[in-house]
Amino acid sequence: MIMKNIFLLLKTKTYKRLRFKTHSMSLAAFIFLLFLPSCDDMHDKLRDGTLPETAELTQIFVLSEGLFNMNNSTLAMYNFRTKETVSDYFLAVNKRGLGDTANDMALYGSKLYVVVNVSSQIEILDAATGKSLKQIPMFSDAGVASQPRYIDFHAGKAYVCSFDGTVAKIDTASMKIESIITAGRNPDGICIANNKIYVSNSGGLNFPNYDNTVSVIDIPTFKEIKKIKVGINPSEIHADSEGDVYLVSRGDYGVNGYKFQRINSSTDVMEQSFDNINALNFTIHKDTAYIYNYDFMSNSSWIKVFDCKQEKIVSENFITDKTEIQTPYGIDVNPLNGDVYITDACMFTMWGNVLCFDNKGKLKFKIKEIGLNPNKIVFR
Repeated sequence: MIMKNIFLLLKTKTYKRLRFKTHSMSLAAFIFLLFLPSCDDMHDKLRDGTLPETAELTQIFVLSEGLFNMNNSTLAMYNFRTKETVSDYFLAVNKRGLGDTANDMALYGSKLYVVVNVSSQIEILDAATGKSLKQIPMFSDAGVASQPRYIDFHAGKAYVCSFDGTVAKIDTASMKIESIITAGRNPDGICIANNKIYVSNSGGLNFPNYDNTVSVIDIPTFKEIKKIKVGINPSEIHADSEGDVYLVSRGDYGVNGYKFQRINSSTDVMEQSFDNINALNFTIHKDTAYIYNYDFMSNSSWIKVFDCKQEKIVSENFITDKTEIQTPYGIDVNPLNGDVYITDACMFTMWGNVLCFDNKGKLKFKIKEIGLNPNKIVFR
């Protein structure tokens, strides 16, 4: 992940000479190379929009990755009823730190799952209390860290992709790993569509020899059935309601730039590459994709709106009230009302903020200094 020490290095002549421009996936890659619930379907309902009519947002959880090798990831909580912010919620409840470089987080049923990359742990919490229910260590039989990256869920199972080239299946009732299979090199994104798992194989730890494939894994058999060729260094990946799978290929941070691409999950063919959309990260809500880019050299950014049914950008500027974001670092949408939450890493040098916009791009509120390099928001 991009952190303060990497940000400083990006400004050096060494960086410019190597042209080693990296973002969230490749930060771990960059550093590595430099430094040698019970079976509950609520998550699936959140994904397809069939929420209970009485549902209301009571809390948000904000994950901050901290700094690599500093063991200072944090989990914050904001309570909408009491208007209270607890910036180090996990520590307050569990009397210990969360770990090193937390990358992803998701709510499934009554449990909150946190993926901690460098510590190589899956932390499972009771979402109602924040209390840790279990830590699942992610290591090979030889004791080598798997370095988990992202998580997704389907029918009572959690699926986790890890930098060591594996995908693990975890039973959400027993909270135990059931099976592990091999995908491609350094997986850096995972999503589920059409009863299949799609895993973006970045190859980012093998710079400059990136991977350029997405593994397709059949859920019933839990076996890889195909590799789809995409742009080099694929990372963030999400599906829309029609089963189209969208992904970002981050290229080589040089001649080959970022690409936004689309896979048809019925045919498992990459059908479209939007070469004019230089996406760095995105999320999808009700067939609308909110896409952003950040240029690490000029410190400039943009946030656009993409219609997944029309397959085109429908707004070149999501933010309509002139609110400024220094360093967009995470983007998520409240499934209840469509509010768009964007985290600002504030140049990776200070505690970042959370900004909430309505779906018209107008700022509703800001939570300041929520954590160091905030990257993920979950709604409860």
